[in-house]
Amino acid sequence: MKRIFIVHSNMEIGGAETSLLGLLNSIDYSKFSVDLLLLDTSGDLLKMIPKQVNLLKDYTCYKNLVKPIKDVIKDGSIGIALARFIGKVNALYSSKKIKSNNIAYMIKQYSHRYSMPFLPKINDTYDLSISFIDPHYIISNKVSSKIKLGWLHTDFSRVKVNEIIDYKMWDGCDYIVCVSEACKIVFDEKYPGLKHKSIVIENILPVDFIKQSANLYSVKDTILNSEDCINICSVGRFSEAKNFDNIPSICKIIQQLGFRIKWYIIGYGNEEEKIRRKIKEEKMEDSVIILGKKQNPYPYIKACDMYIQPSRFEGKAVTVREAQVLNKPVVITNFKTASSQLVDNIDGVIVPMDNYGCAKGIVSIIQNPELQKKLIKNTMMRDYSNQNEIKKIYELIN
Repeated sequence: MKRIFIVHSNMEIGGAETSLLGLLNSIDYSKFSVDLLLLDTSGDLLKMIPKQVNLLKDYTCYKNLVKPIKDVIKDGSIGIALARFIGKVNALYSSKKIKSNNIAYMIKQYSHRYSMPFLPKINDTYDLSISFIDPHYIISNKVSSKIKLGWLHTDFSRVKVNEIIDYKMWDGCDYIVCVSEACKIVFDEKYPGLKHKSIVIENILPVDFIKQSANLYSVKDTILNSEDCINICSVGRFSEAKNFDNIPSICKIIQQLGFRIKWYIIGYGNEEEKIRRKIKEEKMEDSVIILGKKQNPYPYIKACDMYIQPSRFEGKAVTVREAQVLNKPVVITNFKTASSQLVDNIDGVIVPMDNYGCAKGIVSIIQNPELQKKLIKNTMMRDYSNQNEIKKIYELIN
């Protein structure tokens, strides 16, 4: 039996976590055994992990990579606390020097790198190891395996980071897994020296889980159906990438064009205050509603008339696929990898990135019921699970 090791941060509701769940549900456990290391064994999706997966519980010290530094000190792990502090200082200095637009990524990158000497090796040998979210120092430094895969979930053309450090991280991976062909193209452009390592494995979705979860309960007390009001839903982390801070402005333009809408935002993150401030500035308190973190977002997606992903950049948004699985008309902005996300005017619509263009695009779909029916029908005819992608992993192992 072949052995697989996977490391990830946690099982909170999120695109990467849903994709990981899809991967775990697709593995043939009669031929493969799986050890899963979560830096933090928390999250609403934890209970959904297949029972065949061995959740490693003997490496709790790895949680020191994600705990607040003051808590790491309280636990007596002074080496890791010092390494993370030095990493944070160097990351802040480097990010200022190169004018990075993703300081959080760089802090995590440096902190993990400096913390590796203070963490134990994983006491097993594997045929394949997977680091499902960056940075990937654990599989390169602490795991013995024949093949090492580092997953890439974002559009790196929009991320300005220390490329020298990134090259050193990716050097520890035999393959760099991009979640779409467009994602691979932009990665190869930014890191031409790693082009020989990058491959494409699409997100695998747990379609049955999504459909069943959407029917678990009604949300009609939250999302009221009305003939004269269009209900819109967006799901994601409250971050620069998702562009939720521009939703109030887009919503206001739509209303000025004569259409009544309510736009529900599900998620959490460090930009929540910014989004709330924009809602207040645009006087959209009655029209843009932050529902916050939801253990199960699928009933809300199902209850809405339209799903919109107004992102500035994406690798491949799992939430868009989830909305298509639930047969919603989907609208996405024209970020660089948008064409890999859907087929324009077939199973979704791509609209301009600017607020006015985005609003006009949404209005044109609202005014076109036939297009909406076409989008819904086409999602019903497509398989969004990507189950066959697991064969690419099998081929790498063999």
